[in-house]
Amino acid sequence: MRRTLGALTLRGRAFLASGLTAVVCGLVLRERDLTRMGLLVAVLPLAAALFVVRRSQHLSVRREPTADRVGVGDTVRVAVRVENGGPGTGVLLLEEHVPDELGGAPRFVVPALGRSEVSRLEYSATPTTRGRHQVGPMTVRRREPFGMVEVQQELSGSTSVLVLPQVVPLPALRLSGGRFSTGEESPRSYSIGTVADVVVRDYRRGDDLRRIHWRSTARTGDLMVRNEEQLWQARAVVVLDNRRARHRGNGAGSSLESAVVAAASVVAHLRDADFTVRLVTADGVVDGRTEPGRPPDAAPLLDALAVVGLSGATTMPDLSTGEDSAPGVAVAVMGDDRPEDRPWWSRLTGRGAQGLALRLDVEDWAVHTGTRTQVTPPAWLLQQGWHVAVLDRRTSLPTAWRGLL
Repeated sequence: MRRTLGALTLRGRAFLASGLTAVVCGLVLRERDLTRMGLLVAVLPLAAALFVVRRSQHLSVRREPTADRVGVGDTVRVAVRVENGGPGTGVLLLEEHVPDELGGAPRFVVPALGRSEVSRLEYSATPTTRGRHQVGPMTVRRREPFGMVEVQQELSGSTSVLVLPQVVPLPALRLSGGRFSTGEESPRSYSIGTVADVVVRDYRRGDDLRRIHWRSTARTGDLMVRNEEQLWQARAVVVLDNRRARHRGNGAGSSLESAVVAAASVVAHLRDADFTVRLVTADGVVDGRTEPGRPPDAAPLLDALAVVGLSGATTMPDLSTGEDSAPGVAVAVMGDDRPEDRPWWSRLTGRGAQGLALRLDVEDWAVHTGTRTQVTPPAWLLQQGWHVAVLDRRTSLPTAWRGLL
């Protein structure tokens, strides 16, 4: 009975109250016609509620987004197929559960559906925040023709959409002294933005003279040969310090979100330059290596950055063993600078890696009532050969990246 009364709309409740009032007045005044009319008015919404509530619906929903991975600011279209597997329905009011991060809940009015009839709907969503967002379930509201009863039903089923962080195009930087994933020798220099097509090494006794690379020989002054038997790939490691104690602010306006955008942009930039990239966060390591001969794939790294959050860890992962200890290029996206972290950062470039650091002025994302000291590149990083640039809310990422030259 409670469910039946709860299904009454404002109009239905008004009919019920008016009918009961008429019945009471008819009994007091001994007016049979008034009593009969009151009973009719009171019973009408109750009968309609019983009919709508007890009439089961067999609706099913299937969603097909145009993409299950989409970037912030891009538009994804979702096709919805609603099928009625039971008796005919009345007019349906449908509302899809879509989080505010994807643009809010769309609503539809669907005409009456007969048995096995299908209605096809479509809506678009433009995400504003990275992360894995659930689309669905769908809520259906049914009303009887007089508008006195409305029943709400939730149709099970949902679909997830992974929203990748924003990727900002970065200018090319030239680096030197990088290591590579295989081979005993390495090129003398290479660039982020263009990785050499020809790999050369020092001449060894017995090498075929036809393999001498004269341009490299003239540039270096040493006899160099093409290293044709080796398949190599430039390697880089991108470190995102996502520890809670190293960041300020909350939500989309936090320093972590700016750090994630920076890390994602660097990962995409290195991938476009044919680097194999590994991503290191306080939560662990994500490997972007692919099979030999295949181009680097940054998808696993961007997927990880899409869902990364503040970590409660107090230290970064141990990279003292394995290939992670000797990348060709190390790019650090740093939060607050703490003395206890300096040995870890020092070990990152301890085996010849070229170090680039984007140091976030995290206090710029905090609430301040007075003036504060402007952050400068940490001297200890500069002394160890790192190229350092400070990133704050007023500095664009390409400008900060260009400052690493």
